[in-house]
Amino acid sequence: MQKHKETQDTPEPEPGAEAADITDVDAMTPEQLAEIWEAEAPEKAGPVANMASSLVVLALSIGGVIMSINLDLGTPQTPKAGMWPFIVSVIIGVMAIVQLTVGRKGGEDGEKFSKFSWFPLIGFGTLILLTLLMPLVGFEVPAFLLCFVWMRWLGGERWRSATIYSLLVVVLFYLIFIVALGTSIPHLI
Repeated sequence: MQKHKETQDTPEPEPGAEAADITDVDAMTPEQLAEIWEAEAPEKAGPVANMASSLVVLALSIGGVIMSINLDLGTPQTPKAGMWPFIVSVIIGVMAIVQLTVGRKGGEDGEKFSKFSWFPLIGFGTLILLTLLMPLVGFEVPAFLLCFVWMRWLGGERWRSATIYSLLVVVLFYLIFIVALGTSIPHLI
């Protein structure tokens, strides 16, 4: 019997072969990177979801315009409290209308709602909680809690790093706004 050596011939990857097999990101072509990003991208939402989200943004914009008018706009020479919220709300409304008309055709850019879609709402809710608690207990405790929630649960930081970063942010804000600028933000110390 003749002994022969079994060899496995692994073929060289052809140009345009699967990019997932390549581990060196620096050696990848833009096409290979785009292919990987497309494979990892979340599902597309479609035109109905894009229209619904644009209508929500438009409704928020209209609410912002109404509330800013109630604050008194003033004039361009002497703006009052409602001027900048009014301008920002109008810009947001215009962008929502453009998205309703132009974005409807594309419809492939938006992502389907997932568990991460709740993160902006949670962030907004914690900001409202911050503004409600600040007059009662000062800014230090609510600001620490806000930073901690954002870093730990929304940002995925570990407990220790979220605690340290939150403390650093509060100390930095205290030094800037209370010590250096002397603002009248409610504070404990």
